Amino acid sequence: MDWLECGVLFTVALIATIALTPLAKRLAVRLDAIDYPSSRRVNNRPIPRLGGAAILGGLFVCLLVLFVGMRWAGWRTPFVSYPGMPINYLVMLAGVLFMFAVGFVDDVISLRPRIKFAGQVVAATIVAASGLLLSSIHNPFGPGFIEFGWLAYPLTIFYLVAFANIINLIDGLDGLAAGICAISASTIFIFAIITHRYDAAVFSIALAGACIGFLRYNFHPASIFMGDSGALTLGFALGIVSLMAIARSALFMSLLVPVLAAGIPVLDTAFAIIRRVRAHKPIDAADKGHIHHRLLQAGFSQRKTVLIMWGWTLILALCGIFITETTGVMRIPFMLIILGITIYMVVKLRLLDPVLLHHYHPRGRKDYLPDQLASRRAEEERARQENGDARR
Repeated sequence: MDWLECGVLFTVALIATIALTPLAKRLAVRLDAIDYPSSRRVNNRPIPRLGGAAILGGLFVCLLVLFVGMRWAGWRTPFVSYPGMPINYLVMLAGVLFMFAVGFVDDVISLRPRIKFAGQVVAATIVAASGLLLSSIHNPFGPGFIEFGWLAYPLTIFYLVAFANIINLIDGLDGLAAGICAISASTIFIFAIITHRYDAAVFSIALAGACIGFLRYNFHPASIFMGDSGALTLGFALGIVSLMAIARSALFMSLLVPVLAAGIPVLDTAFAIIRRVRAHKPIDAADKGHIHHRLLQAGFSQRKTVLIMWGWTLILALCGIFITETTGVMRIPFMLIILGITIYMVVKLRLLDPVLLHHYHPRGRKDYLPDQLASRRAEEERARQENGDARR
């Protein structure tokens, strides 16, 4: 694949997604897949939420153009198997379709968390069965690779399900998840070109085009949300293309590229899990302690919050590329940039407050967290009002 062909695929995915989004909006209205305003949402008016259908449609139109180009324009096929890891791309695409179906059904009828999680595991299992596996990593202490053997299957399933969910969790503001995915996919595209992983390059540039096309309708004020059909599919696809890009890589540091490209969702998910465990809440419980919520609470508008998080993602992603492409002491400045920005944002937004507050608050209660206390007081007030109404 050359730059012209990649440019064509990017443009096709972008235009197709823009063209299909109004159709996805109409479908969402017909199926009543609508995000209505509530205390846990930031939208103040009903918004359709089946944008994932347009994103998936854009990706498949792009693949159709790719096959036409391979057959009639003499494009070189990007679908090659790496030594020791043959991939059945049709089975892999079936896994993506299954993940989309899980998200689509959840957008329409709201699946139970366990059923949705089981569907995600099935989708990841299909991809693992296609031959795309996190089967080994380059040995950082010597020559050769560290082989995972049968553990490659559960590791791959965990990796893909984790990627799907971290994007789903970050999808809380207009354009946030789509922009982060576009930046992450573009980063993986650059890395894939550098390492000659052309299948990863094709899928990632198509993914970037679809995300940017969707932003035409999804940036604030959004007229459509991507929903779980979009967030789960995008996260899942990012996990897949990142595995393609790093598979059998001779660089141990290449593992940093997908992790840093999705660094903010990873960080946000980690803090969300810690926060909910400390609050004795289910891990999948909704709250308003995410990074974007903290930025909104700090007084930033939706647009500024999204732009800040896009910029943060871009810096992490570029540093990841530079770290993999440099050696020795040349990596230190980029590592310091990553560490410095992350520590500054964590401290500035007080992301660790729910974890650390019980250690130093004078009341000394482990369950004394401002958000919890406010929620508890609100519940007590509602209970008193309901009891009063019942007595009357």
